[in-house]
Amino acid sequence: MKLRCKTWLLAVMAGCAARSHGPAIRFANVPAVTVVDDRRDVPAPPENRRFLLNTYYFDQFQRRLTRSLEVHRSQRARGVNALDEVPSSTWFTNRIGARDLTPDELRVGPVTMESPELHKPWTVHSTKPPEIEQRIRITDARGIEFLLKFDTPGIPEAETAAQVIVGRLLWACGYNVPEDTVVYFRPRDLVLARDAVIDDPIGKEPLDGQELERRLAELDKTPDGQLRAVASRWVPGQGVGGFPGEGVRADDPNDRIPHELRRDLRGAYPMFAWLEHGDIQEGNFLDVWVADPRDRRRHYLEHYLIDFGKALGVMAITAHDPRRGHERVVDFPKMAGSFVTLALLARSWEGRYPPALRGVGLFEAASYDPGTWVPDAASYAPLLAADRFDKLWGAKILARFTREQIHAAVEQGRLSDPRAVEYITEVLVARQRATARYWFSQTSPLDRFEATASDGDQTLCFDDLLIASQLATPATRYEITSYDRDQRPIAMRYELAPGARGRTCAPLALAGGFDGYTIVQIVTSRPEFTGTTRVHVARDPSSSTPRVIGVWRL
Repeated sequence: MKLRCKTWLLAVMAGCAARSHGPAIRFANVPAVTVVDDRRDVPAPPENRRFLLNTYYFDQFQRRLTRSLEVHRSQRARGVNALDEVPSSTWFTNRIGARDLTPDELRVGPVTMESPELHKPWTVHSTKPPEIEQRIRITDARGIEFLLKFDTPGIPEAETAAQVIVGRLLWACGYNVPEDTVVYFRPRDLVLARDAVIDDPIGKEPLDGQELERRLAELDKTPDGQLRAVASRWVPGQGVGGFPGEGVRADDPNDRIPHELRRDLRGAYPMFAWLEHGDIQEGNFLDVWVADPRDRRRHYLEHYLIDFGKALGVMAITAHDPRRGHERVVDFPKMAGSFVTLALLARSWEGRYPPALRGVGLFEAASYDPGTWVPDAASYAPLLAADRFDKLWGAKILARFTREQIHAAVEQGRLSDPRAVEYITEVLVARQRATARYWFSQTSPLDRFEATASDGDQTLCFDDLLIASQLATPATRYEITSYDRDQRPIAMRYELAPGARGRTCAPLALAGGFDGYTIVQIVTSRPEFTGTTRVHVARDPSSSTPRVIGVWRL
């Protein structure tokens, strides 16, 4: 009796051990979702969420205090499909992450029409108050509306170039951005509308020609007397303010994923770090109520990233603050550390200076650390919640840019010094490689899984992005074990070395059953890292060939 009980206990323990290797998650044997249906009708425009910067930062400071008192468990991102990718939606469109873009596509980016520079004169409708950045709302000779944005006086070309360059690159990554173009014009190209106003948040005042001339006189001019600006096409539709960093918009029935859990927002961290886009706050996002192009009677919200003029190190020179990207504007931990050490320890931002190139900010790669980069304020919840899997997703996208594509985007900044174009391109390439290398090293960067069958043999192939991207060639081994849907081992564990150029193919033995549902566990081992990826494979019901139906990273 004792022997029988002991045998039963050993069998139960063995069964538990066999079932402990796999996660509880399972995937449906269907193709992964590539497009989300979040364009259901929103009959009335949602309430406009007004943005007041000082109030916003106070609220976010208060929220940081209350958040620190809450008991949070880390949550994996939502808004991903079975292959751990982000489907296209009103938030994000798969572009360079899904296909190769040509340099010409980067040159055009989101722009859909000729530059207003070719359609003068421009009618001026409004400006902002003098204490706010110079911005002028115009319509060109075609009647199309634009917002003119200018460089900070004394710092020519930098903000206008950054706005266009970063917009092109974020568009290629997949985000919705405005149609921005660098333009040149003369004061005589402007015609003042009869009802032109100074648009102040607390009221409107008439704008006369004398006041407009005074404002234009404050701006830098080219040697031949022209003014330089970014012409940002007014986003079609009705703007209803920026979306909140946490939670959802209650008046948008399509907004169902709390924003701090959205992969497309959390995964922007490595992209923002790459581009030194630290001005991340609610006022630099925009929801727009648009008509459905297929049925103009229906409407929904589209979600935009806007205002990139302080990226590429421009904020550091306009704010005279070389800490940007290395420390937050108000960084209590850094302040405390400096106090304790009497500021005797060298800080990472010390000795940083912008190059002596017209139109270039304090943008460099020598002191850049992708793992410690921070935006200006700890106020944007999706970046605070981002984990290494979100950052792997973002790094995979930015790693796909070629130098030619990056250079094509930089050219659109219309920088007058060719050396500035080459400098920004080289720094972007260096920071791109550093960013991808870092985040590919923080998890198992296996990707592009493919199950195939040929002449009775079945294989599972995958790329190791760290090796395939030629970012590093560490000593690497893959330990592979296969399980059935109930997490029971179905094949002997074995090891493989990486294949040529990081592409590796492993023998695939499917489990029994009608669909052959199999979980292939791949443990990636390097000298300083071990990570696990579980690839779920099943037979396609229509062809009986194996296909990858799910990916789960640990």
